[in-house]
Amino acid sequence: GAMGGSASLIPRDLLGEYQELTFLSKQEILLAYKRFSELLPKEERESACSVRVPKSHILTLPELRANPFQHRICHVFSTSETGDDSMSFEDFLDMLSVFSDSATSDIKSHYAFRIFDFDDDGTLDRKDLEQLVNCLTGQGEESRLSSAEMEQLIQNILEESDIDRDGTINLSEFQHVVSRSPDFASSFKIVL
Repeated sequence: GAMGGSASLIPRDLLGEYQELTFLSKQEILLAYKRFSELLPKEERESACSVRVPKSHILTLPELRANPFQHRICHVFSTSETGDDSMSFEDFLDMLSVFSDSATSDIKSHYAFRIFDFDDDGTLDRKDLEQLVNCLTGQGEESRLSSAEMEQLIQNILEESDIDRDGTINLSEFQHVVSRSPDFASSFKIVL
């Protein structure tokens, strides 16, 4: 019947596999599938498990539309060969899994680090931190920091976090900082 018809579009063995590979429940996976296939043109919905959704469509999701790191999130979770940041259903599930309440804070901090590493070079340097602060404070004129304020803030972040004093924050330094901020994991989430 029409009820629950969409559930049958994920083959049962895949559904089991998705549950094992993610922190998501069966219900969450089915909901994710529904939301993902709704981003596709009608004629492609049948094959939602095997097509890619362009980044521009992913960004229409209200959960991402409001996220200051929306572009980085698409970039980090996309497995697109061409670098267009499009997402497959599995990419989409990976993203939701990392942002779910059930993901460990280790996993969350690992991905947060990758999202904040704007130039993808494996460390957070001053330039990454500047972009990070700009994302968080908003791009509006009135909310932007002066260069002196920015300098001071980055100085403070490095003081707090750069344990080996090399001028950048590496993953383990970042995870150390995050481990001391109890609200990090709860703020780092997307729930459909």
